[in-house]
Amino acid sequence: MSFPAVLQSEWTKIRTVASTVWTLASALVVTVGMSALLCMFLNSTFEDMPKEQQVTFDPTMASFAGMTLGQAAVIVFGVLVVGTEYSTGMIRTSLAAVPRRGSFLIGKLTAATALALVVGLLTSFVSFFVGQALLGEHSIALGEPNVLRAVVGAGLYMAVLALFSMGMTMILRSSMLALGVLLPFFFLVSPILSSVEATQKVADYFPNVAGGAIMQTVQTALDGKEPPYGPWGGFAIMVAWAVAAVVGGFLVLKNRDA
Repeated sequence: MSFPAVLQSEWTKIRTVASTVWTLASALVVTVGMSALLCMFLNSTFEDMPKEQQVTFDPTMASFAGMTLGQAAVIVFGVLVVGTEYSTGMIRTSLAAVPRRGSFLIGKLTAATALALVVGLLTSFVSFFVGQALLGEHSIALGEPNVLRAVVGAGLYMAVLALFSMGMTMILRSSMLALGVLLPFFFLVSPILSSVEATQKVADYFPNVAGGAIMQTVQTALDGKEPPYGPWGGFAIMVAWAVAAVVGGFLVLKNRDA
């Protein structure tokens, strides 16, 4: 089967499985909705914030506050794209149709990541414009320094997160197992380690923490310490995590029976 045919096949799988479509749609709704609520709250309470927080306030990042919950839907999307084939046994049929496992994997990852990128960019731009409208006089324009990079970066973040989730699911070969690893990692382990001074330096290099730097326009922390990397440096760390997961997934796919 030619590579364009593989891409078409994978696109058909994604759009015909309702759960994958709805998870991406929920990522958009949750991210925009939660961000809008927080921006309304920040606008009404800005004068009550400590002066240090007012000085370092990042209106762009405030527009992406809902990303914390929205990324859960992106993770689920990535897991389902790969895991559904294993849970239904469809993986055997897929590999019979595309014996070259590298082509099969690249086609699946390309189709799903491209879709996640489109939805991610739509989500980031809508979140930004809605959030800035609600921030009132504390808002920032898209043309201000680093703002466009942050908005585009938020969309890139969602795409790479989906890619990382797919790679991990390919390694684990199970939707339930992948969700049992990824969701606690992003929503429990990472926040806990980030909040403890002794482990904060380790957490700084986790994919969500490092990748989140690309969405920031204010890089200096409240304690005055400079972050260990810039926006693109942090994003590169996240990409490295995703590449490692994909390579691991390919090795498992190549060396184990379906």
